[in-house]
Amino acid sequence: MSLLNHVVVPVADETDATVTATALTPHMSDIRRITVVHVIQKGGGVVDKAPMEKRQADAREFLSAVESRLGDEVVVERRLEFGTNVAETIINVALNVSATAIAFRPRGGNRLARLLSGDTAARLVTAPELPVVSLHAVDEAHLSPHDRKRAGGTEVGE
Repeated sequence: MSLLNHVVVPVADETDATVTATALTPHMSDIRRITVVHVIQKGGGVVDKAPMEKRQADAREFLSAVESRLGDEVVVERRLEFGTNVAETIINVALNVSATAIAFRPRGGNRLARLLSGDTAARLVTAPELPVVSLHAVDEAHLSPHDRKRAGGTEVGE
């Protein structure tokens, strides 16, 4: 069994979902199942950033973006979760679905923004209860035509 046999893949927004799906394409031969998760962070008494219905609808789009790119090759389960601690929620999902690893693409942002908002990536990797795989960004131009099609890009010459 591969480390990537069943990965939990957290996505933050639609761009992240697309870029993460593209970053997974070179590893698809090792992956049998993907549980893609978006966590709607609850503020614990703080006013929500946007109406809950809008946040849920947006999250369904993020999750669908991964499934539409990779669902023809592997089983993709979509999970919409709620939690005050994003990293803890992701880890709990991974443990509950018996994932073999968490695979994510680190997002940008300066140190101050990460300090103020809490760096989910740092929390995922500092006390992991299962392996955490950091995916590097993939330039679709460097993918094979087959992998480019997987990533939702276009074939050469189209």
